[in-house]
Amino acid sequence: MAMKRAASTLITSASSTISSLSSSSASSIITRNLHASGGKKKIVGVFYKGNEYASSNPNFVGCVEGGLGIREWLESQGHEYIVTDDKEGLDSVLEKHIPDLHVLISTPFHPAYVTAERIKKAKNLELLLTAGIGSDHIDLNAAAAAGLTVAEVTGSNTVSVAEDELMRILILTRNFVPGYHQAITGDWNVAGIAHRAYDLEGKTVGTVGAGRIGKLLLQRLKPFNVNLLYHDRLKIEPELEKELGATYEEDLDAMLPKCDIIVINTPLTEKTRGLFDKNRIAKLKKGVLIVNNARGAIMDTQAVADACSSGHIAGYSGDVWFPQPAPKDHPWRYMPNHAMTPHISGTTIDAQLRYAAGVKDMLERHFKGEDFPEQNYIVKQGELASQYR
Repeated sequence: MAMKRAASTLITSASSTISSLSSSSASSIITRNLHASGGKKKIVGVFYKGNEYASSNPNFVGCVEGGLGIREWLESQGHEYIVTDDKEGLDSVLEKHIPDLHVLISTPFHPAYVTAERIKKAKNLELLLTAGIGSDHIDLNAAAAAGLTVAEVTGSNTVSVAEDELMRILILTRNFVPGYHQAITGDWNVAGIAHRAYDLEGKTVGTVGAGRIGKLLLQRLKPFNVNLLYHDRLKIEPELEKELGATYEEDLDAMLPKCDIIVINTPLTEKTRGLFDKNRIAKLKKGVLIVNNARGAIMDTQAVADACSSGHIAGYSGDVWFPQPAPKDHPWRYMPNHAMTPHISGTTIDAQLRYAAGVKDMLERHFKGEDFPEQNYIVKQGELASQYR
């Protein structure tokens, strides 16, 4: 209980300044009507389980047990709050509550896939919120067709993800993983590490996507004296581009073969789904390193595994898979030269507090009948945001 009170206090404090945090907080929302009607609401949250770690940190609010630290607040207003990790199949806890829930909260780290079928079943649905960045677990076209609103409190985990990407670049470049395995297995074979360990300095790094996370990554890479390239539908502001020393590449396929390291920072859309297929991967520089903390489905799963096995991709690291959680037989678990983890980059304790505050703020606005910050909308009045068109 003390844990929940501490987290709730921090989240309440963060919520009071959430407007100023809109560039550093994230969640996604769908509303069947723009604003809620009055009365008691059924709110369902789908998160990963904290298990034995749930009580280890009072600010660990992103798990089932933490429930984003909003239970007392919601229940004090007469709302019903149900939290679960059981989200798949007709017999799941989530499916049981789909017909009469008013609000569904989910997270990219343990996503509740909101299909057209689920939207159709959810007759009372007013709001669907994702605590984190990215709305690709929602059928956005179905949401738009149904007149739902999808929004994100943009930026809650941008710093968290950018820092994680930099870490993964260094892990791959310095061939860290084999050295770590030697340390824990009692081996000592310097050659087994050094034969493919490099300095980062002087390498060409290209980011596919230069939004909030991409820009932060470019800023953090500049001190390493690397050659920075970026591809995006929009150019970075000239002053910032000059400050970063980054070069804009309008043609993606012209940029990719120049890169020693490629970082994926683009959202998952119909245009980017399967963007890195067998043919595009074949055009990359032999020995390329790839970091992907965006979405697993941007890559052709088997094409990546095959390229890692052949050595065309010398190293692949990321925390995103498709589907999630990844099945035990997922090819990326067993391919050589990878540094994969579960989806963790955007759920640091700091990020959890930010996106929990964002969730509370958006719910509060919804209950009061207030608009969301304009930059947060992904689908509004049947129109998709430009990055998803």
